[in-house]
Amino acid sequence: MKSIGGFATMTASAASNQLGAAVGAHAFATIGPAGVVAVRQFVAAAVLLPMARPDLRRFTWAQWWPTIALGLVFATMNLSLYLAIDRIGLGLAVTLEVLGPLGVALAGSRTRQDFLFVLIAAAGVYVLVLPGPSSDYLGVGLGLLAAGCWAAYILLNRLVGARLPGLQAPAVATAMSATLYVPVAVLLVVQGKLTGVSILYAVGAGVFCSVVPYAVDVIALRKVPARLFGLAMSVHPVLAALAGLVVLGETLELHHWAGILLVVTANALAVTCSKWSGSPTVQPEM
Repeated sequence: MKSIGGFATMTASAASNQLGAAVGAHAFATIGPAGVVAVRQFVAAAVLLPMARPDLRRFTWAQWWPTIALGLVFATMNLSLYLAIDRIGLGLAVTLEVLGPLGVALAGSRTRQDFLFVLIAAAGVYVLVLPGPSSDYLGVGLGLLAAGCWAAYILLNRLVGARLPGLQAPAVATAMSATLYVPVAVLLVVQGKLTGVSILYAVGAGVFCSVVPYAVDVIALRKVPARLFGLAMSVHPVLAALAGLVVLGETLELHHWAGILLVVTANALAVTCSKWSGSPTVQPEM
């Protein structure tokens, strides 16, 4: 019963993440993906720093360097994902991004079973994109960059989790990422764009993508097994497609849904059947 409740909680967290991404996308036309990411990072830092209360004076270099790397990953992952969403839509972008944790789950595997999962995921990407003259390869590339960042996030978060207690590392990394986006915010303020509805959309993205998932995940991960957490992460593409449909009016063709289904299936099978036994980690900001 606890596992069912934990899975439901993680699914609700994932739904909040995708809803936030869809809400944030409404501000793209006014402040751009970089502007939305900037505001989101400010919101996340404002929430995480008081929660974690990191003592920076006590950080050693062994703690600093993966935290710095995590901050760069945050900055790159969020921007690449939002740029991908702007070009190819929420459902497609998130489906490509999910390949990151799938790659981590299958890394180093030599079994036929896991090789089959890779083939299913590859087939899913092909069906999803259907490469041709009209394909947005830049958008696809940005989605894959976000996937690589998610993989790096998982590996770095494991490392900093072993070297720093609680949410100290993610809090500092988020603050560092927010600092990198200060010039973007300043430019938008000078241009008079960081006002009105657009900033409300961006703040909403920060709340739904950062505040709610972090609060929920920190509690749920104490009870949810690693594989169940990974299974919950598998539903992200479906929830993203639904959020895109309901909030943004994005409609997907049949081959898009088929590709999403194949990628989701590959990820679900990988986390439930593979020999990977990594510990669960809080999902990154979407």
